[in-house]
Amino acid sequence: MFIKNKVAEETILFFSISKWVLLSTVIGVIVGTAAAVFLKILNWSISFRSQFDYYYYLLPLAFLISVLLVKYLAPEAEGHGTEKVIEAIHKKDSNIDLMVVPVKLLATIVTIACGGSAGKEGPCAQIGAGLASYFANVFKFDSHDRRKLVICGISAGFASVFGTPLAGAIFGVEVLFVGTMLYDVLLPSFISGITSYQVAEALGIVYSKHSANFVPVFSEVFFLKVVLAGIFFGICSIIFIETMNLFANLSLKIKLKKEYKAILGGFILVGLTFIFSDQFLGLGIETIDSCLPREKNIWYAFDYMGFNSGVIYSYLNGGAVVWYAFMAKILFTSITLSFGGSGGVVTPIFFIGATSGMLFAQLTGLDVTTFSAIGFVAVLAGSANTPIAASIMAMEIFGAAIAPYASVACVVSFFMSGHRSIYPSQVLLLKKSESIDVNLGEQMDDINVKPAPRKKSLLQKIIDYKSKNK
Repeated sequence: MFIKNKVAEETILFFSISKWVLLSTVIGVIVGTAAAVFLKILNWSISFRSQFDYYYYLLPLAFLISVLLVKYLAPEAEGHGTEKVIEAIHKKDSNIDLMVVPVKLLATIVTIACGGSAGKEGPCAQIGAGLASYFANVFKFDSHDRRKLVICGISAGFASVFGTPLAGAIFGVEVLFVGTMLYDVLLPSFISGITSYQVAEALGIVYSKHSANFVPVFSEVFFLKVVLAGIFFGICSIIFIETMNLFANLSLKIKLKKEYKAILGGFILVGLTFIFSDQFLGLGIETIDSCLPREKNIWYAFDYMGFNSGVIYSYLNGGAVVWYAFMAKILFTSITLSFGGSGGVVTPIFFIGATSGMLFAQLTGLDVTTFSAIGFVAVLAGSANTPIAASIMAMEIFGAAIAPYASVACVVSFFMSGHRSIYPSQVLLLKKSESIDVNLGEQMDDINVKPAPRKKSLLQKIIDYKSKNK
């Protein structure tokens, strides 16, 4: 009887593995193809509008078109993509309307092509999840299998948009819950992510890779600097999340129809572009690339212009990156996504991370490209609560040499950002400190945080000492 049970168990597991190898491969092919189509259209539209100097004058119209598309064709397509997929998995039994796919594609292309500050990963994740949900419904899979397929869609979308199959796979299983991963979806997520990446690349999508040639020799002092950088990037994550929430609430308080708010938001961005520059519009890939390591050695020249006004420029590849670039990008992205624009948040996070890393390196006298690369992934870890995916991404994009430093910064940033997230529908399953009281098992937007120092902790002793000396 014992042998029969063992044979039966192994047979079931064999067929289960075979089933998910097949299904996740199919999802990877579908999502990789859809992502390649989306990215090609997006790249063409950006190339076309670059011929015009004042393309951003169309922002009010672009936001209006985006709002109308979402309002009348697919309300689920509102927001920044990945958040809506997380919400669908937790609240809607992983059911996603198929209309989300074309609507999200069109709304995002219109937004970004006209200068809206948003990313391309959210739409790819939502498109991938929407196609996976439709696939599950067509073949009448149960809710458990549909959930796994939708998670595969997230992983495949993320992997194909950034060319990071392993990070994409981990992102899909890490982003749903803060503090745990879904190990039962790990194999199909890996397969769908790798397949999607290979399909998109075969269809002509080219991915940027940055080799971090300069990595300092390990020392205790440098390790401390990496930890301090992680704290700084965690603070940058907090600023981004809270600014996004601030503008989302501000938009809700404005008593206008969504159409009018979209036009208002577009005009605000046009005005801000005149005040700052068009560097903070669109994806911002040029600025991100200018901060990151290159295959060849780069000479850096720092020119302090207008010292009294505090304007510091870093001349990288001939482009000027102002010291406040990450804060300006936060402002532009918050307005875009709060007033009707469509797109993701991860590409802006990369901009924020790379430029804040540049600033940190300049202020501390460290290598600019090394800390821009670390910031690139560390702000993602803090904002999205995905330290493992962010650490793996560092290895895939920048090489294995920088991975240990980036991983430390990612984990520190993750803890430093606290119990908040750029994805409010994430479910919290971890206290980031035993001296904080939070309601576990709730979504991030429902979390109540209360300090609860332990009796013998250092924090409690400091509080008691201050109380006695008042």
